[in-house]
Amino acid sequence: MNILVTGANGQLGNEMRIISKNSTDNYIFTDVNQVEGVETLYLDITDLEAIRKMVTDNNVQAIVNCAAWTNVDGAEDPEKYALVEKLNATAPENLAKAVKEACGLLIHISTDYVFGGDPYNTPCKEDQKGTPTGVYGLTKLHGEQNIQRVGCNHVIIRTAWLYSEFGKNFVKTMLNLTAIKLQLKVVFDQVGTPTYAYDLAQAIMVILEDYKNSLTANLSPLTYAKSGVYHFSNEGVCSWYDFTKMIQQIASELVTRNQKPETHGLCDVQPCHSDEFPSPVKRPAYSVLDKTSIKETFGVKVPYWTDSLRKCITNLMRQQ
Repeated sequence: MNILVTGANGQLGNEMRIISKNSTDNYIFTDVNQVEGVETLYLDITDLEAIRKMVTDNNVQAIVNCAAWTNVDGAEDPEKYALVEKLNATAPENLAKAVKEACGLLIHISTDYVFGGDPYNTPCKEDQKGTPTGVYGLTKLHGEQNIQRVGCNHVIIRTAWLYSEFGKNFVKTMLNLTAIKLQLKVVFDQVGTPTYAYDLAQAIMVILEDYKNSLTANLSPLTYAKSGVYHFSNEGVCSWYDFTKMIQQIASELVTRNQKPETHGLCDVQPCHSDEFPSPVKRPAYSVLDKTSIKETFGVKVPYWTDSLRKCITNLMRQQ
């Protein structure tokens, strides 16, 4: 199967590169941002005709869309709204149109930020009404709606608190800050679940394999019966404060084991309220995702968040 990956030089895209090396399928990695030494085709997903050509020329049967505008605060700039809407809503619609014409599958990555406007304290289900509190969440919700309106075979995966060994993310930032600061304040009134991008990539591979099996079982183009919206994050629940404390604890254990100078354990990490860090957008206070559907439908295995965090930090420290 020929699989097109957009946003291939981001966190999830890079994890897809790693996992795809063990696949018999043909992966085509694309991005508008080129990285020296990394083989990537240029593709602007806001250009429908460019997508159509890429899909046709490469006989693409599935698209994994990892591309998006992800700067949550930056999205609140009124001058940026048109661009954010174009990247997060129009681009997914373009991909949906192209993949529908090719009778293929679109796997699109969305976010827990489609929630947040209504108070709740139980894990968010897929059919829960979207109530975004900022431009980022609103445009991502528009992207979901556009895909559904086009009517292609699709699997929309909402995820949360993504981190990896690649790019900029919360884990890498906190590893650095707890190593150089004596005290650090982190909010404790925003609760969710971290997601290791490698685990999400593994889940995507399971879905792609399921789709390929469905093609094998049917000799003509078909409607993928498992199309829909799903949630994926690691198992468990924590606040950003808890997340930081665990990052610090794991890093401290690893540097001690490797007989390196202790730094992370010296930082005094303190909980604080969100209003101590003014932001142009109100973030979801509770965005734990219910993952029952993706587990039952695809048999996806979901690791516990601290186990995956330890794997990521171990890999990061090996790179040092």
